[in-house]
Amino acid sequence: MTRSTPSKPPAAPALFALLILLALTAAAGCSTAAEPAPRPAAVRSTAPAPSASASGTPTDAAWVQLMTPMNEKAVALLTLAADRAAEPRVRAFATRLRGDQEAELGRLRPLLARMGLPDTDVHAGHAMPGMVTESDLAAAKAAKGAAFDRLFLTQIRDHLRHSAQVSRSEVAAGARADAKRLAAALVTARQAALTELEALPGATRALG
Repeated sequence: MTRSTPSKPPAAPALFALLILLALTAAAGCSTAAEPAPRPAAVRSTAPAPSASASGTPTDAAWVQLMTPMNEKAVALLTLAADRAAEPRVRAFATRLRGDQEAELGRLRPLLARMGLPDTDVHAGHAMPGMVTESDLAAAKAAKGAAFDRLFLTQIRDHLRHSAQVSRSEVAAGARADAKRLAAALVTARQAALTELEALPGATRALG
């Protein structure tokens, strides 16, 4: 199947800079789809002004290319927690959340394909807030008992918070209807998961 060739998206650091700016603006309540937030110079110099198209805008591309690896890395950590967490309720939470995040990947990956974007991790090697890293996974594999639970709760809380933040930015400033619908669904799911997480045994001590 031959894909249409979209305009070249900004480089990974520029994508992240765009999402962070959008997240900050959305949090301040001043970003709307009709009046997009101003973009940093690095993005303005590498991408044309956004225009709705089959491939979406730079905001849409930035969001889906960040959210997909974020979920993939979170699933790896959740798989460990579902098997190794000391507290049964934490194991049950990890099992449910893993299923939810895998279901989201079942929608994110087809969205990447529809937008003509590569299914590779364009953020590999970058320090992305909320992204579970290989070092995080190694530390989780080495931890046991209550120490594992504390590490897991902290890392997955960060993942949920940051993925919700950038998804709100997509809802506020994205152009593709399918991407905005999925982002809105992710925000709702993250809020529910955070509420459940904060009520788990050991969460108060782990999260401060």
